[in-house]
Amino acid sequence: MRVWYDACTGKHTRYGAAIGKELKKRGHEFIFTTREHPDTLPLAKLLGEKPLVVGKYNPATLSSRLQESAERIIEFAKLFEKNKPDIAIAHQSVELCRTAFGLGIPIILTADTPHALEVNRLTIPFAHTVVVSEALPKSFTRQYCTQRVVPFRGVDEVAWIKGFKPAKTASAKKPMIVLRQIETKAAYAKGKRDSAKTLAEQLAELGNVHMLERYNGEGKEFGEKAVFEDSASLVANADLVVSYGGTISREAALQGVPSIAIGDMAKTPVNTYLAKKGFPLFIATEDKVMGLAKKYMGKRFAVADKFAALENPVEVIVKLVENLKA
Repeated sequence: MRVWYDACTGKHTRYGAAIGKELKKRGHEFIFTTREHPDTLPLAKLLGEKPLVVGKYNPATLSSRLQESAERIIEFAKLFEKNKPDIAIAHQSVELCRTAFGLGIPIILTADTPHALEVNRLTIPFAHTVVVSEALPKSFTRQYCTQRVVPFRGVDEVAWIKGFKPAKTASAKKPMIVLRQIETKAAYAKGKRDSAKTLAEQLAELGNVHMLERYNGEGKEFGEKAVFEDSASLVANADLVVSYGGTISREAALQGVPSIAIGDMAKTPVNTYLAKKGFPLFIATEDKVMGLAKKYMGKRFAVADKFAALENPVEVIVKLVENLKA
């Protein structure tokens, strides 16, 4: 089977690398594509991957978003004009979905963000199968006319945290608090206030704050970062994680590191799912952060048994690929 995966962000890159590793082990041809983005290329290098780079990330204006997306679709159409993949997989790559649908290639999609309304509308209706955490309500995929939904017992981050061996960051000052900035250029964050720097000043009373910024500095440039940090390893070595983004909160909690998810999007179903299962993921408003930080700073939680009870979505996806082959 020729399987195509397109990664648009760092999270997608980790997911794609995990899926590709298992598919190649089973003898399948894996076509890995990505775009120029602050996280994709440096993370791919870190993971030992060499994806084909098609297009770039440019969210400066609505017009720039549309033009870059259209150009990627055209390039993909040319790339696969004479030798189509047998199946396409993505974590909601708009360009993969539009190209694969147009070329008649079945799509397996993963999705975990109900509040990302725009990308959900542009991807889920095209999918042959949507693989989602059992945490997500059935109404999430149903409203987008999904053909087939396959739930799994876990969250997407299990795919790359399973067997993960974080790099040591011994040089970091302790105690270390990792603070993740809101993804200000994401469509779902439009109009949201970025309070990360104010919060960093407050948290500095408790320890060394290591702020992970999106993009480059103030976000005026959207290419590869001058300095790239492996967030999964960073949070594994942290004493506390505070985040406006869900992925890094779940990466931390799955490794037993206390994580505080804040903002309007903190109550996403996959966050509350892990919290209810006893992982150290705490959902709060900004005014509650300091109290929780003082309570949980530096604590390590035993989560190995809880983690072992979760299902790896990579195994679910590979099984779907091979069933399609049969």
